[in-house]
Amino acid sequence: MDSAALVGLVALFLGGVLLVIWCVEVFIAAVARSAVSLGVSGFFLAVVLAGVDLENAILGVTAAFVDLPDLALGTVFGESLFVLAVAVGVAGLAVPFRMDVPRLYLFLLVLVPLPAFALSLDGTLDWTDGAILTVLFVPLLAGIFWRERRSETTYLLSGEVEEVVDLEDDPDAASETDRVGGAAAAESNGGAAPAIGRDGDERDEGRARDRGSDSGLDLDLDLDFDEFVPDLEGKSGRFSLAVAVLAIGGMTVGSGITVVSAEGIFVALGISGLAFGATVLSFIASIEELALTVEPVRQGRAHLAVGNVVGSTVFYVTANVGVIALLRPVDTTGAVLAVHWPFFAAGLLVVAVMLAHGRVTRFGGGVLLLLYVGYWIANYA
Repeated sequence: MDSAALVGLVALFLGGVLLVIWCVEVFIAAVARSAVSLGVSGFFLAVVLAGVDLENAILGVTAAFVDLPDLALGTVFGESLFVLAVAVGVAGLAVPFRMDVPRLYLFLLVLVPLPAFALSLDGTLDWTDGAILTVLFVPLLAGIFWRERRSETTYLLSGEVEEVVDLEDDPDAASETDRVGGAAAAESNGGAAPAIGRDGDERDEGRARDRGSDSGLDLDLDLDFDEFVPDLEGKSGRFSLAVAVLAIGGMTVGSGITVVSAEGIFVALGISGLAFGATVLSFIASIEELALTVEPVRQGRAHLAVGNVVGSTVFYVTANVGVIALLRPVDTTGAVLAVHWPFFAAGLLVVAVMLAHGRVTRFGGGVLLLLYVGYWIANYA
């Protein structure tokens, strides 16, 4: 393949990824607006959408559908490690912070990958394994929803959902948020969100739990395409649903372009689809996770960042890999057991230890970033 053809494939690849990300932003905005208009709980919507990383899931599922299961599995490991190592690592380096993480979420973070690992030991994830992992995601998400409704602090209200559902503008949604923590509204003092219990007592989340620091750095990567998302304010719920359906069509086209061009690239370069999916594809598709993790920490709202890390990890190692295995059997021998699982486990261990001690430090952030660099090297060694 000549260089001009390779450049063309790279351009198609990048264009497809950007189209998927933009359509996901439009889809979330449309679904959020229609749900609030139709009386659906804004908090429930936030938990559901925060627990599903749509753009990454779409790319992985599309790769499996066109018979590229190695590429699809690579995105699962690559995206998981990006959130753990890069997002948390950059947050630790830029804005070291302290916080108390519920033990339930620490146990969940550490234990939830075990079923996928155990099912991988026989060398293949087949459709029965995929069904088990996909079904497992349902009670986990339900348990998180149950816990969040009864908590004084909402952990899993992700940044992307918070931006498109202005819960304060909707009385019903606002009261729902007040009941579970008031995390959608930031205090003017340091940008921290007060935790409001069901009895109405307020606690200063910024000082009591999330001791982040506003360093003055502007780490908002602005990768959410906000200015390009159509304004659905005042539109009917049905109109917003129609926009969501159109966005699904755009996601389908964009993911198809991305996967087909990605195959051409890794074949031309003589690398495996597993390595390409775990590094290049997952890095580009997941880079907005930096904003969803670093910005809440910078604003003194570290509970949102932790929610993003826990929710993403739960989804990746259950429903995401499960749906891929339902579509195509996945080979889990070789590099999967020798490279991907060990690096994922190492990143998970470092993050879990820091969260258990209530401190994410610059040293820990540096270790995580070095681990991610080592992961890239191991994929191409």
